[in-house]
Amino acid sequence: MERTKPAEPDIVTQALAKNRLGTPSVVFFGVAGAAPLTVIIGSITTIYAIIGSTAVPIAYVVVAGLLSLFTVGFVAMSRHIVNTGAFYSYISHGLGRMVGVGAAFVALPAYSLMQIGLFGLFGSAASGILAALGFSVPWYACAVGAWAAVTVLGLLWVDLSGRVLAVLLLLEIGIVLIYDLVMVSNPANGEVTFSQFSPAPLATPVVGVLLVLAIAGFVGFEATVVLSEEAKDPKRTIARATHIAVLLAGILCAVSAWAMSVNTGPDQIATKAAEHRTDLVFTLVGPHLPKVMVDLGYILFLTSVFAALLAFHAAVSRYQFALGREGVLPAAWGRTHPRTGAPLLGSITQSVLAIIVLSAYALAGADPLVYVFAWLTTIGGLGVLILMWAASAAVIAFFVHKRRGENIWRAYFAPGLAFLLLTVVLAATCIGFGELLQVSGDSPFQWLIPVCYLAVGLVGIVWALIMRAARPEVYAAIGRGSDSRSTVAAETQELMRALHADPVGARGGYPY
Repeated sequence: MERTKPAEPDIVTQALAKNRLGTPSVVFFGVAGAAPLTVIIGSITTIYAIIGSTAVPIAYVVVAGLLSLFTVGFVAMSRHIVNTGAFYSYISHGLGRMVGVGAAFVALPAYSLMQIGLFGLFGSAASGILAALGFSVPWYACAVGAWAAVTVLGLLWVDLSGRVLAVLLLLEIGIVLIYDLVMVSNPANGEVTFSQFSPAPLATPVVGVLLVLAIAGFVGFEATVVLSEEAKDPKRTIARATHIAVLLAGILCAVSAWAMSVNTGPDQIATKAAEHRTDLVFTLVGPHLPKVMVDLGYILFLTSVFAALLAFHAAVSRYQFALGREGVLPAAWGRTHPRTGAPLLGSITQSVLAIIVLSAYALAGADPLVYVFAWLTTIGGLGVLILMWAASAAVIAFFVHKRRGENIWRAYFAPGLAFLLLTVVLAATCIGFGELLQVSGDSPFQWLIPVCYLAVGLVGIVWALIMRAARPEVYAAIGRGSDSRSTVAAETQELMRALHADPVGARGGYPY
């Protein structure tokens, strides 16, 4: 009798769901990560209050331009590399496998902290809304409710999460536009001014901190590339979706920041922001809208945070999946749910880590807004900024090796400008990190967090060296994602020949 060939479960369980997401769904994931309503109500008012500058609208325009430059090379590379590992994969291809693994070790805590920090904001906001309705519910209980919903959705079909995000974001953008129209229609002294878009106020000592805080409002747009393996026609879909996500987030934030200052008057916006903080927008539109529209804004603010939680959960679980599939993490992390195609252990790991951290903060009695939301998202944002900086360098190196049909603008010029500008912003962020956390000058947090990221990056590089020596076939697969096994086998043979011929020289960059 002819023996039946056994099934190959790894083919199923090591692949994400294919052809699930079109351009709109990927855009929703990217914009959800940037969470425009959360940024407008939370971050923009805080920047006005802390910095006291009228240059917030132009700062968002400048940052949108900078990230658009970065996106040019980023999406050009996405047309040649389809891998859910995103930054990790791109840096591996451009700067070498060792640097790529170092970047992966930075990405994991960065995205994880961003997501966990948002639970603090959700819990605090939900607790406040319920208190206004007469219910006393602690922030931790509200955060656990959101955690349970994210945990379940994270294990289901990715297009289901995309549809949830679509509904939430369309409502969110709609209320933002209504609020902006109301604020601009009721200007201070009856005069609409555009002086807030003048670049002159940027020539001040606070410009570094201002730009850093503005960039933090965009973190999450790069989640589009993490979904590349699940997108329909990824070479086109991801490029379009990433450009749209950056422009949409930038326009919403810049226009909303301007609308606030129009309503209060440019000379009063900082004072009003310091007085009302996250209630500023609701205070400004309240006299001109029915109460139900203001209440709806509070609810959509909550759903905006939830959408960001879902987007970051998708990003960090797919990073873990990519690393498990390629052997950087244990193989169990490289498996997906057999029915939904969702990263199984990656999703569970992030959920378990989140509940542990949130429980620790709750037991310590920490302020969820300051020590959970503000601290963790700021620390995570620094890690994402480091990844963006390294990715811009990787794009240049990738196309220097071979231009692959891309023009000079996409391959060299735009990525080069982005790298230079991101270098300045990253340096300003590291120097003034204590100010971002609002700690005293003698606090170790002034320098500890950047040093920790450097340390975990070095640990990743050491781990890559160990893999290259002990498991060269695994080392050869780093950053290759769903590439064929034949390609990886060929690169393994090339690596072994290079190591025998030149053990020292082969330790350099790409492809060794």
